[in-house]
Amino acid sequence: MPQFRYQGKKKTGEKKEGTVTAQTRAQAIQKLKNQGIGLASVQEIEGNFLSKEIYIGNPVKLNDFVMFLRQFATLLNSGVSIVDATGILSQQTSSKPLMRALESVEEELRTGRPFSEAAAKHSNIFPPIFVNMVRAGEASGNLDESLDQVATQFEKQSETKQKVKSALAYPVIVAVVAVAVVIFLLTSVVPMFAAMLGDMGGELPAITKLVLAASNVVANLWWLIILIVILIALGIALIRQRPETKYYLDYALLKMPIFGVMLQKAAMARMSRTLSSLFSSAVPILQSIQIVEKVVNNEVVTRTLKQSRESLEEGNSLTGPMRENWVFPPLVVQMISIGEKTGSLDQMLEKVAIFYEKEVSYATDRLKSIIEPLLIVILAVMVGTIVISIIVPMFQIYNEI
Repeated sequence: MPQFRYQGKKKTGEKKEGTVTAQTRAQAIQKLKNQGIGLASVQEIEGNFLSKEIYIGNPVKLNDFVMFLRQFATLLNSGVSIVDATGILSQQTSSKPLMRALESVEEELRTGRPFSEAAAKHSNIFPPIFVNMVRAGEASGNLDESLDQVATQFEKQSETKQKVKSALAYPVIVAVVAVAVVIFLLTSVVPMFAAMLGDMGGELPAITKLVLAASNVVANLWWLIILIVILIALGIALIRQRPETKYYLDYALLKMPIFGVMLQKAAMARMSRTLSSLFSSAVPILQSIQIVEKVVNNEVVTRTLKQSRESLEEGNSLTGPMRENWVFPPLVVQMISIGEKTGSLDQMLEKVAIFYEKEVSYATDRLKSIIEPLLIVILAVMVGTIVISIIVPMFQIYNEI
């Protein structure tokens, strides 16, 4: 639990200083006030590495964040002040990182800072799209509507992401099981039969020699195989850290048979949904595109969006660079072009988002129906090859006998 160093005075005038333990700074202040201490300063003590909470990925679960957005919008729509709404939600949320961020935001709100400015200081909790849509809502006086739009954006984004993950999870799980079964057969079963076939003598078939060689490699060089897998994983992680190399990785993924089309549609759905939400909240178009460049998570799409933004800055059309890049389907380019001409870009992008969200759903269902039998066949071939490599020489030996 965090500790806070304080300085202050008691009612008798006696100076007091020391440390107090509390979940948040607000709770620490309240605890000290209850002890009759008038505070001059309260500062959180920086913990060491072991005392810090470590989060992998986003510290706030998407479901918790969406619930916070919906509740926030409801409270504001009911006439509750933004300061009180922030305080209420900080006490209700089950996410500790979100609770601490909201309590910090509440303290800054009481000093007169706008919510968007206070939230921007917690970039690991509040993403850029949230901060900018809140800023637009504050300017227009429709903060509750902006929060509802952000919640819808994150819900749709989560649904699309989960569908893609579910489509990719099945082949990965089957592949892991297949590798585990093959390793078990090569390290435990094959060596037993290899010793028996060696005692019987005779020339072994080519398929048996191949499987025995694979068994020897796995049994003696297993550590090298594990090392290669780790190095490949680390290499991919390093590649994704740099935009220059990530571009080629994303390009290769988008060009993959079957999976590439699905990933392209998911990227188009995410880009269109985010841009539509930002435009409908009156976020400036150049700023909106710049935000989407950071959240689309695909360097091929990001580079084209950057070129489109630069094209707009020069007074040209948004769709010019998109027409020249294969990653943007003609439908997307045409709908954006119509939106530019008619002034209904947010509506056109929403229609594109709905279309591609449905396409992702259909694509994942089709993918599962294709991959399930294909993976079963591959697993059967791998195991069958090992079994045949054992059975064939045994039959040869028995025939000779």
